[in-house]
Amino acid sequence: MPTIAVVGAGPGMGLAIARTFGSHGFDVALLSRSRSSLDARVADLAAEGVSARGFVADVLDTESLTGALEAAAEHFGGIDVLEYSPGGPEPKFLTPSRLTAADVDLQMRYLVYGAITAVGVVLPAMREAGAGTLLFTTGAGSVDPTPMLGDINTAGAALRSWVLNLHKELEPEGIQAAHVAIGARIGDRAPEGTPSASADQISPLYWDLHVQRDHAEKIFTP
Repeated sequence: MPTIAVVGAGPGMGLAIARTFGSHGFDVALLSRSRSSLDARVADLAAEGVSARGFVADVLDTESLTGALEAAAEHFGGIDVLEYSPGGPEPKFLTPSRLTAADVDLQMRYLVYGAITAVGVVLPAMREAGAGTLLFTTGAGSVDPTPMLGDINTAGAALRSWVLNLHKELEPEGIQAAHVAIGARIGDRAPEGTPSASADQISPLYWDLHVQRDHAEKIFTP
């Protein structure tokens, strides 16, 4: 069976993406920092008939993330799809002119440096096979920024730029790299007037990018 590795496997988007791919016959490797959370998500998927296993990983720790992805590849016999959407720190709610380099660096470490590390682990085997999919998630502020979210928007824009460049590099090799920008609050607790959507409404975009392979980016708006 093909395998998807979900980096940032929480109960929202991570689980929804895992469920979407699992329903199409994928095995699922779940990566997050919490063993108890991983065990709960594995149980959720098992109840739906999806084969899944959890691997503890911290995207801020290169050795931890690398080791977890290598263990997942060994357990499942490879990783065909990587989806990267770790839950990072809360934004500082500061405009760009009030940010420090340290404020932005923390978001960069979560969103960009971790993504680069993860791709470095899975890409060699994809290149050897001439196939694979690399998917990345940000908020829509990476495309149309909001000044009060200056730190996370800056990191998200950097990740988006890197992914679009990656797509141009890898497409001739048969490897799909793509970005999803989510322009909605996920869940049912959005403030009045704020666009919202469920994770299950958004997750089909990831499957579309994997199978259609004709876009480097999709922007979700409800």
